[in-house]
Amino acid sequence: MPASASPARKLAAVGAVLALVVAVIAIAVAIGKAVENSRDTTASSGAAPDGGASAVQQDDPAQQKLYDQLANRTSRRTPGDPLAVGKPDAPVVLVEYADYQCSFCGRFTRETQPALVKKFVDAGTLRIEFRNFPVFGADSERAGRASWAAGRQGKFWQLHDELYAKTRKGDALAEDKLVDLARTAGVPDLEKFRTDLNGPAAAQALKKDQDEGYQLGVQSTPSFLVNGRPIAGAQDTAVFEQAVEQAAATAKKHGAGAGE
Repeated sequence: MPASASPARKLAAVGAVLALVVAVIAIAVAIGKAVENSRDTTASSGAAPDGGASAVQQDDPAQQKLYDQLANRTSRRTPGDPLAVGKPDAPVVLVEYADYQCSFCGRFTRETQPALVKKFVDAGTLRIEFRNFPVFGADSERAGRASWAAGRQGKFWQLHDELYAKTRKGDALAEDKLVDLARTAGVPDLEKFRTDLNGPAAAQALKKDQDEGYQLGVQSTPSFLVNGRPIAGAQDTAVFEQAVEQAAATAKKHGAGAGE
């Protein structure tokens, strides 16, 4: 853009870029909804579930630029973040927006995330950052606050895995049940856990994650960004592996440092 461009024109250009980014996310979310609806239909009919539409696409320089901008906007890379696993300077960051009453989120946690950790996180290639994005009401919000409270004692991932060990809804996420799950997860101070769960800091942390998701146009869970590239729904593990490998290759090709 010429140096002489007016502030109004610069703002308009920025707005256009953000609008395109939101459009990319909206398209991915629409695909994800279609995939989930298809799975629901096939499950009820007894048919074999469809593997889902892959969100991994061919390289496009303009589109890749949007992905890079989106990655810079969403990848926090905060050292010591209890809701993240992997090196802060890993070349690839996967951001997950999820709800603890979401069965497909549980499927990702049980089936896909362990494979990604073993293959990419342990090798230093991938960092996974979790975002609490409750879409199913107060029970989901309470569970999200509980996971954050467990993170205050270094047990986020342990409680996270307990919550997703099976699909839990409604009364299964009542406060006393969450305390029981926290005990099973090894949270040492359950009184502090209960206090943190109900405190303002937990609510603020959830709001931060929710606001980020809504600003991107996220509407359903799970939704993912892999270095800014959207993947909607609990796709097959191979889809995520391909996306991580492609993002790592792109980062290496462009010689980009972490977070650039």
